[in-house]
Amino acid sequence: MAVDVSVQQDVQTPQSQMMGLTWRAVILSIIFCLISAQWISQSEVVTRFCQITEAVPAVPAVAFLILLVVLNPFVRRISKWLELDRREVLMVYVFLTVATSMAGCGIARFFVNTIPVPFYFATAENGLETIQPLIPKWFVPHDSETIRLLYEASDEGGVPWRAWSGPLLAWGILFLALWLTMLAMMVIFRRQWSEKEKLTYPLLYLPVDLTEGLNTSALVSGFFRSPVMWTGFTIAAIYNIGNIINAYNPGFTAMGKYYDIGALFTERPWSDIKPLQFHYRPEMVGFGYLVSTEVALSIWLFYLVLRLEAVAAAAAGLDVAGFPFVQEQGLGAYLAMAMLLVWIGRHHIRDVLGKAIGKRPNIDDSDEPMSYRAAVLMFVIGLAVTLAWVKAAGMALWLAVLYFGLLLAVALVYARIRAEVGVPLIWMFPYFQHYKAIKYTLGTAPLQKFGGIQSLTVFTSLVFLSRGYYPSLIGYQAEGFRIARETDIKPRSMSWLLVIALIVGLYVGVGLHLRDYYEYGSGGLNSQGGWGYQIALNEYEAITTYQKGHAPPDPWRIGATSGGFVVTAGLMILRMVFLRFPLHPLAFGMAGSYGSLIWGSFFSVWVIKNIVFKLGGMSGYRRLIPGFLGLALGHYFTAGIAWGLIGMGLGESVHTYYVYFG
Repeated sequence: MAVDVSVQQDVQTPQSQMMGLTWRAVILSIIFCLISAQWISQSEVVTRFCQITEAVPAVPAVAFLILLVVLNPFVRRISKWLELDRREVLMVYVFLTVATSMAGCGIARFFVNTIPVPFYFATAENGLETIQPLIPKWFVPHDSETIRLLYEASDEGGVPWRAWSGPLLAWGILFLALWLTMLAMMVIFRRQWSEKEKLTYPLLYLPVDLTEGLNTSALVSGFFRSPVMWTGFTIAAIYNIGNIINAYNPGFTAMGKYYDIGALFTERPWSDIKPLQFHYRPEMVGFGYLVSTEVALSIWLFYLVLRLEAVAAAAAGLDVAGFPFVQEQGLGAYLAMAMLLVWIGRHHIRDVLGKAIGKRPNIDDSDEPMSYRAAVLMFVIGLAVTLAWVKAAGMALWLAVLYFGLLLAVALVYARIRAEVGVPLIWMFPYFQHYKAIKYTLGTAPLQKFGGIQSLTVFTSLVFLSRGYYPSLIGYQAEGFRIARETDIKPRSMSWLLVIALIVGLYVGVGLHLRDYYEYGSGGLNSQGGWGYQIALNEYEAITTYQKGHAPPDPWRIGATSGGFVVTAGLMILRMVFLRFPLHPLAFGMAGSYGSLIWGSFFSVWVIKNIVFKLGGMSGYRRLIPGFLGLALGHYFTAGIAWGLIGMGLGESVHTYYVYFG
């Protein structure tokens, strides 16, 4: 039976009885992180057959969680001293979710592949050599040979650490400052979401259920003894095994990864309904079962409405490239939601600020991950350091404030999605849009006029923060605090754990990529310049064209963003006026961000849950929870853990079946 992590304990455990951060948990976490680095190196960088870090939760974190849960009862029989407490196992899990995600394509790989782009890809035609002097030497090594060998490999395979040490230390300050800013933001909102609104944090059902009863005398936890769980697990395993066999033998019938409904529409205007693919995502259906039916309904309905907008435009003879600008609408929805979250939590935020400045001494913050005063100071100082860092690099302060304001707003809404909906997608936000929105709203002329080319160059260097998924790691912060609350881990120890995980994950992740690239060459492994280099190259080359002419504001994209904002605001008002209004405003932002990938799964969830509630009621729904968790676990185990480990030995020969988790 699944544990409802949304239920608060009536009597809180005294701080003296809670577990703090132990050396065993830290040492095990670092060891597992280093082992995971080797796994990531082989699976994602060298052979490129499985994106194990892109999953939510990251596949290595799930793998070592299962390993510890399975081995711990046997370790206990050998030595009680070596036995891990359940809370230590969960701390290792949280650590690995952050640290191994840092090494993925959306952070370390994107970062290493993009910051040297103006040096390696400079040609007489693109004029990138003109912006090289504008890039600080503490950003990236300026030595041409150091950069060349990164892309082409060195004969000895050694990394010129001396050349990279300064830039890595400097960038570490920015990563840490932004991480602490997001961490403080989650501390400020934690009580509002967990205790006042009682959000359910659906993704925590899996680690909580897996570790339940870990320190009892049983050799196998109750989760693994559930036949319903194994039924779901088996369904996911059969699905993936069938696809693997089909990849090598097309004569074998398998489901595949999706069904292309859009291919059925061949004539305009209905052909413009594409993309309309029904993706088969076991983990999405598994965790989606824990989501309310109104959210499931809203997601697939809103996405279909967005696709019908394209059909209507085609029928009206409107031919505008990119219409209906789905992700731009998604950004508008996110900004509206960010404002709503601040508004809903305004009384709690007022209490936090009052406690921080000493005007509300009766507010109790002893059970928080840090005192409210420390949280407010950390937010202010972390943001100030972030802004000062980019300002020192040459970015205009007004542009930095605007950019990081948008980034933090998007991160806040993503954290809310993880807390309320639990969609297991690291890219579940309008990625790249908070960078692009500044350009298409203002045009590029003001960016140069009120900052200069150097400001634009530094702004462009941050493209990996926008197109990558670094802001999404805030979801692990929110979930880490919730795990601490529900399993009697000292909340302030969880804060330290998250900071250590960020630092270790950053340098292990960047280090493994530098090692592999100098041994094999980023260009040799990834075709020319590695994942993300083309995105950065396009943005850098755009800078050199501004002397000839600037891009004006884009009224269509501005209108789409404004429209997404207005629609979401309207949905909020309707939910306030009509308490049983069935459409959720959060879902509109999700449909606009990655609706093409998630709508099919949530349509399935909506149908299944309606049938279950009709036939079995709430008791029937609860009995099936382990089965849907098993469906998610079976997908992670088969397509991520087992297939990933098999692929390490087979190399390129396994590239026939590729699983995207993100």
